[in-house]
Amino acid sequence: MSDWGAWPPKTEEEQSRNGEPQEERYTHPDEGDYGWGDYPEWPMASAPSAEYPAYGQLPTFPVDYGAYDFPPEEAEPAHRSHDPLGRLFPGLSRGVRVTLDWVLTIAGAILIVLAIKHWVVNPYRIPSSSMEPYLNCARPGDGCLGGSSDRVLACRICLDFSSPSRGDVIVFNTPKEAAIDCGEGGTFVKRIIGLPGETVKEDDKGFIWIRGPNESRFHKLDERSYISTGARQLDQGHRGEHWKVPPGNYFMMGDNRSKSCDSRQWGSVPRNDLIGTVFFVYWPPRRIAFK
Repeated sequence: MSDWGAWPPKTEEEQSRNGEPQEERYTHPDEGDYGWGDYPEWPMASAPSAEYPAYGQLPTFPVDYGAYDFPPEEAEPAHRSHDPLGRLFPGLSRGVRVTLDWVLTIAGAILIVLAIKHWVVNPYRIPSSSMEPYLNCARPGDGCLGGSSDRVLACRICLDFSSPSRGDVIVFNTPKEAAIDCGEGGTFVKRIIGLPGETVKEDDKGFIWIRGPNESRFHKLDERSYISTGARQLDQGHRGEHWKVPPGNYFMMGDNRSKSCDSRQWGSVPRNDLIGTVFFVYWPPRRIAFK
């Protein structure tokens, strides 16, 4: 009986029957029995190497990387902190940085407000009735029409880019003569009536006349937009007078002439004493408006 693990060689009779040429069977000297379990082992390296790697590994070959022009790897961008104090002072604790951040924020806000007040816009209160009814003051003041004083904004920077015009309502530093004659100091709010070099005259009916520096005749000033007939008739103190405005000065008068202590009494205001042009009323709410 033949071994189950190998085919028996054909006999000469079988080869002759099938017409096959007879062959001599070559047997390798190292050939063993090819029965079940008797196959020769596949040659394997005793340990994984570059020639015979372990299962799951790829063989390694010497590669000349200089033969390839690979693009340089881009470095991953470093993480930047959103906290400027953390970047400037990395050694500070988070609590200290938060405290410093609040302090600097509040200080910066205060500096911005002060800068705006000093160079751009500044608020003022109307304390007297000299500009009624254009600007109200609070009762029970003499001649006041409002329940509370108007709060206005004066544009300081406007005077840096252009000269004031006739009719502008201006906030200005009170001249020494005005503080003495009117018994008040600080700042005043009046309307510009006379420009530098002009001559201002008030006739016997309370109307204002203007003569320019190079003119020989007076021209009547139209003040109907801010002075009523009744307010003009009440003003009796300066009828028939005239005033010369020096160069670089402005002649100021209040709209409520009978209640106004102005340039007719203490003279003109130098250009350097002008603070800003009133352009907005922000309080009380019912009086909010651009002027």
